[in-house]
Amino acid sequence: MAAVDSFQFLYREISRSCSCYFETLALVGALYTASRAVILLRDCCMLVRVHFLPRMIPTKKLTQRFGDWAVVYGGSEPVATAYAEELARHGINIIFVTQDHTSVRDTSASLSQSYGVETVVVLADFSLDQAASKPIKEAMTGKDIGFLVNCLDESLAASQSLIEMPEQGLLDLVNKNVAVATLMTRLVLPGMVERSRGAVVNISSGACCRPFPGRVTLTASTGYMDHFSRALHLEYSSRGIFVQSLIPFQIAPSGREPSSSSAPSARSTDGWFVPKPDVYARHAISTLGVSNRTTGYWPHTLQYGLMRCIPEWIWVLGSRVVISLS
Repeated sequence: MAAVDSFQFLYREISRSCSCYFETLALVGALYTASRAVILLRDCCMLVRVHFLPRMIPTKKLTQRFGDWAVVYGGSEPVATAYAEELARHGINIIFVTQDHTSVRDTSASLSQSYGVETVVVLADFSLDQAASKPIKEAMTGKDIGFLVNCLDESLAASQSLIEMPEQGLLDLVNKNVAVATLMTRLVLPGMVERSRGAVVNISSGACCRPFPGRVTLTASTGYMDHFSRALHLEYSSRGIFVQSLIPFQIAPSGREPSSSSAPSARSTDGWFVPKPDVYARHAISTLGVSNRTTGYWPHTLQYGLMRCIPEWIWVLGSRVVISLS
């Protein structure tokens, strides 16, 4: 009994001497928990402000806020086509800039017939360097260009090692998704600055958030588009220009298997997290003027939040496991 009494006495003495440390650790834990709760509350408020309030509270018409015409580059991509249709639904005329006339010809005619807007298709061969900009400038002359939409090439989402890509194909992809998108912004921006209004929307992919195995060109191109948009917004937002980086995850084109200009993931069917292009475009366009960097679709924002919680070293480790098993 003496031994037990001695142990209890020793335990009480140690507890008494360490109580200040226990209180300090409890305070640190409480502060950490409170900070995480504040961050969670902030993210929830931002989710509501970006994705729900704009759809419930009426705002000015897009034509009044930005302009009557939109220039769309990459209109052959399903998400860009849906975005152009949503703009046309709001009464905005469309100029399609493409390297393949047949890819947007039917879309152009359909929008004119369905929504009564003017549409123009500009055939631009960007392999001719600066000569390609001449027909684009002519098409924009005398028009109140309020929107520029650049869309990433969907073919980048295909899994392919860098060394498997042909050299010319690699140069074409970089030219189409980096150089040309930058050039299009350079062509449209001066008129927007002169009128002190306008919106530049760069649709890339959630792949810019984390590296993906087998998709080096996708990760690099989306990273460029995302940082280019953010830097451009910082430079021109004070001059009335709103620049938005849209980083969607998986989008399922209507009538086809899910694929997208979005982050690659396991193939699945259309659903809540895999919207069709028209659903995505309707949500994304409501965030215009509200957030300069967003997924554009609130379930994708939840995906992005979960992805952000995963430390990069765990993500890299998991990617290596996937590669080793494939």
